[in-house]
Amino acid sequence: MAVDELDTRILRLLLEQPRTSVREYARVLGIARGTLQARLDRLERDGVITGTGPSLSPAALGHPVLAFVHIEVTQGHLDDVGDALAAVPEIVEAFSITGGGDLLTRVVARDNAHLEDVIQALISLPGVVRTRTEVALRERVPYRLGPLVESIGAAAGRPTRN
Repeated sequence: MAVDELDTRILRLLLEQPRTSVREYARVLGIARGTLQARLDRLERDGVITGTGPSLSPAALGHPVLAFVHIEVTQGHLDDVGDALAAVPEIVEAFSITGGGDLLTRVVARDNAHLEDVIQALISLPGVVRTRTEVALRERVPYRLGPLVESIGAAAGRPTRN
């Protein structure tokens, strides 16, 4: 889907001021509320905007330990293991990957002992061959999309070459 310069201005504003009203966004952007709402609806329909809920901190919820667990799966059991991972509340994300392992999970835990319990539960899942765990020490770049939106906006504003 093509994202134009106005779309990127809207997205930037949503990232910078996520709790502002549509009316205020329209005022700041200098566009009609109906225009803004139509753009927001299209961006949601096209899957650019995927949620509007709050961003929560696992650490503030009592789970300050963050680890990335690579999981090697028995051939033909990827979907079964993926479904089983969805039932583990401490797994906040899971991806099929290439390279070392078949799945990469982001796991949060109360402490290292709790992390070990979660890993032991993962190892016991049918279809899991082995795991490799890497504990995050400190977040260096928080999850962000602002710079990407800026880059897309800059490209949208440039004239195209033939």
